Amino acid sequence: MKQEWHDAAVAGDETSITRLLTAGEDVDAKDRHGQTALMLAATYGHDGVVGILLAHGANTDVTAKYGLSALMLAVVNQYAKIARQLVDAGSELSLKGSGAPGFAGKTALDLAEHAGMTEIAKYISAAG
Repeated sequence: MKQEWHDAAVAGDETSITRLLTAGEDVDAKDRHGQTALMLAATYGHDGVVGILLAHGANTDVTAKYGLSALMLAVVNQYAKIARQLVDAGSELSLKGSGAPGFAGKTALDLAEHAGMTEIAKYISAAG
């Protein structure tokens, strides 16, 4: 993943993300930790960037460290709007985290329930 792509995803820079996609950037390019721009945008709460990436076909089910997907990262960081976007985009709800205590064997629904995100837990449950 190019540094400019990484930085734009982390910063929520919709203009740069759009420009880089138009220039041919791989929507699912991974950084040195195995995270995609979608995962980074979900982690940092940038729903506009998430929307752009989803519109360009970003894979919602890539996992990286601890087996966490973009949906799981949105839930862990308590970004309900992004979690809804990712559920609506067809994120795989049965993916389970691994490794670290607190994530191992847990789905996005489990993580939402553990975090007390009742509305998101209901939304995920209804989608599954």
